[in-house]
Amino acid sequence: LVDDLLSLSRLELKAHIAPAEKVDLVPLIAHVRDTLTPLAEELDVAISLHMPESAVVEGDRDELVQVFENLMENACKYGQDGRQVTVTLTTDQPGHADVTVSDRGPGIPAEHVPRLTERFYRVNVEASRSKKGTGLGLAIVKHILTRHRARLIVRSKPGEGTDFTVRF
Repeated sequence: LVDDLLSLSRLELKAHIAPAEKVDLVPLIAHVRDTLTPLAEELDVAISLHMPESAVVEGDRDELVQVFENLMENACKYGQDGRQVTVTLTTDQPGHADVTVSDRGPGIPAEHVPRLTERFYRVNVEASRSKKGTGLGLAIVKHILTRHRARLIVRSKPGEGTDFTVRF
């Protein structure tokens, strides 16, 4: 919790400074998947990647790792009933990319979707506590993406799963 709060504070300090280094999302996302493989195996979830050979955007590598760690870890933990997390990266022109993290879990009721990126907001407090959630992960994602001039799009259907798309 303290680490997440400090992370949010650091992000707020540099919110108006867009990162300018070039980051290839393909090896970055593969690295995040490899890092989360032990957790996924423990939860009996498979993480599959569907990506082109390269997709370069302007960004801060460490912050983008944090974004995709949060999204993929959430998909494993909260969508584990679906046993599958899929990460799909598409790009239509240089500097533009969509990364979608999909699970086939229980989904999120529509009334909760607009509030998901609020600090400490939880769809199910009991489930979040049991999975050691702080209620700050998606707030951190939102702040990082704002700094990157990117956005988060959430689509979910109860009983079918949830898609979190990062649009650069």
